[in-house]
Amino acid sequence: MRHLGFIVALGLLLPGATVPAAQVGLIKIDGAIGPATASYIDRALEISAARHDECLIIQLNTPGGLLDSASDIVQHMYAAKVPTVVYVAPAPARAGSAGVFITMAADVAAMAPYTRIGAAHPVEIGASGNVEKTDDTMKAKIENDTAAFARSIADKRHRNLEWAADSVRQSASITSEEAVQTNVVDLLATDVPDLLKQLSTRQVNGRLLNTAQAVVVEIPMSSWEEFSALFLRPEVMFILMLLVIYGFIGELSSPGAILPGVAGAIALILVLYMSAILPVNVAGLVLMGLAVVLFMVDTFATTHGVLTAGGILAFFLGALMLFNHGGPGYELSLGWIIPGTLLTAAFFIVIVGKGIGAQFQPAKTGVQTMIGRAAAAQSRIDSTGGRVFIEGESWQAVSEAPVEAGQPVEITAIEGLTLKVKPKD
Repeated sequence: MRHLGFIVALGLLLPGATVPAAQVGLIKIDGAIGPATASYIDRALEISAARHDECLIIQLNTPGGLLDSASDIVQHMYAAKVPTVVYVAPAPARAGSAGVFITMAADVAAMAPYTRIGAAHPVEIGASGNVEKTDDTMKAKIENDTAAFARSIADKRHRNLEWAADSVRQSASITSEEAVQTNVVDLLATDVPDLLKQLSTRQVNGRLLNTAQAVVVEIPMSSWEEFSALFLRPEVMFILMLLVIYGFIGELSSPGAILPGVAGAIALILVLYMSAILPVNVAGLVLMGLAVVLFMVDTFATTHGVLTAGGILAFFLGALMLFNHGGPGYELSLGWIIPGTLLTAAFFIVIVGKGIGAQFQPAKTGVQTMIGRAAAAQSRIDSTGGRVFIEGESWQAVSEAPVEAGQPVEITAIEGLTLKVKPKD
């Protein structure tokens, strides 16, 4: 038995013996970097290491995303037990913003021809929808911290430190050909087979890669990761916030409807969960809450639409500011904000306004409709009683002031089957 391993190894060298082909893992990231992306890459690194892949190729095409998620991904790549290769492809793919840090953090960074990398400057979107001019001190802190992060990655992977800092401070962006020439990335590969050929016999972390004839096995996203990638989006959270507003206000304006309240409660729980993950601006939430208050007050007070106009403005500005800390790919576009603002304004003006107004209108059916109407006394009416004829029926009636038979009276209240009346002028 102790010679079994030697015999097997010798057998593999004999003519006709087959040597297992090397294997390479592959995942594809196409879109904004977020929590789902970080989870996907972390899981893929574990799977690739467990099956002893030669390396894990991360094919990347992203406009950027959340810096926190990019930081998590970099941390996972540093701790990976399998060599990591980030391949920016296919053309005209780009590694923008958060993608810069992920690409530089790989053991091997490669790009396809006619792709680009850069523009990692941290961006703040203000209420106008343009880049916000933040306080100089805070701006310097954000820039310095992000630039230091980029330089630390470049230093660890022995890449261009100056360009890494410039990509943050000056939003520098270069083509794949320039990236190879300036030591921002390592390789220029036309496709995955070409990349595997160039990786073969390359030494990474003391390990010689054998990828020339390797079999590429793609690691797909799990169902939860695909759901998270679609669900954890600013647009979805914005829709859920509208459902919270419509649900609770609908329940208040129509007590007992149940369905609006249940839908609003479920949406609220989901919003609270998402707000702990997505970069939500508290000022935006406050403005949107103020807008709801203004809409509600205007349904009770006669302000000739002044409060409604203020509510529309507050809601619009709040929606603009809601995700102003998000990176590229995590902004809320005007294509969502404007329809959402108009829909909310119409909801309060038309539906809620009419619903609340209807509650203050006099009853139109039932015995309560007789209150305020005039009738003729059938007999003398006083505090002890009498009779009134109305709606084709004779009713028992009482009056504090005596009323003679035939005299007109006005019905003031109904208590059981007795009408309270008074003489009508």
